Amino acid sequence: MRPDLSIIIPAFEEDERVGGSIRKILQFMGGSDLSYELLVVDDGSRDRTSAVAEEACSEFADAVTRVIRYDENRGKGFAVRTGLEAAAGKIALFSDADLSTPIAEMNKLIEPIRDGEYDVTFGSRALDRSLIGTHQPWRREQGGKVFNLVVRLMTGMPFWDTQCGFKAFNMDNFAPLLPLMQIDRFGFDVEFLYVARLHGLRLLEVPVRWNNDDRSKVNVIRDSIRMFDEVRQIRRNARQGKYELRQDQN
Repeated sequence: MRPDLSIIIPAFEEDERVGGSIRKILQFMGGSDLSYELLVVDDGSRDRTSAVAEEACSEFADAVTRVIRYDENRGKGFAVRTGLEAAAGKIALFSDADLSTPIAEMNKLIEPIRDGEYDVTFGSRALDRSLIGTHQPWRREQGGKVFNLVVRLMTGMPFWDTQCGFKAFNMDNFAPLLPLMQIDRFGFDVEFLYVARLHGLRLLEVPVRWNNDDRSKVNVIRDSIRMFDEVRQIRRNARQGKYELRQDQN
């Protein structure tokens, strides 16, 4: 039977955090009435991420879990797409491995999809900053605001936070768009939302609780430059028709 929900955790060298996050998710889902599966996607880690994930999953014998691993680091976007392509659930939710947004916030994203009102829902730190517990360092927080302003100007999307790692998808409507995606690294969030909106899917930005983790792997200068380049690539892809569905993709 198809599960109600697939939870996807993309992970790159997360052996210090992923085990605890898996336990929190599976403990929380143990009290839910949703049928579910948990997919951990190890994005070419050189540490014990896969082993730690498998150990944590094995503690929950009744849970449906799977650890997917490939050898080469391909980027967070590639890892999330890999998880979505493997997901069996009617709805898929991906969450950062550090659970910066607590898993208890998931109903804010899932219910609008289950009710048939929206196709893609995504957490936002910008709509209600009172929900932020631990803030990012000032430079990173300001950089994020600038990036999201640039995204609004360059894509025409009205959203204030495209980068929060907590998003949910109606897979019947979103899965056909996965073959169109081109971005493998941090700009994939923008691409997901842009392509979904381009194809008429209904999107909802949702304020969620969020706490910064100082162990974040984002490099402010390097990754900001890369993300700006990827937003420009999204615009080029759109002009070149790369986001159009061919007949064999319908």
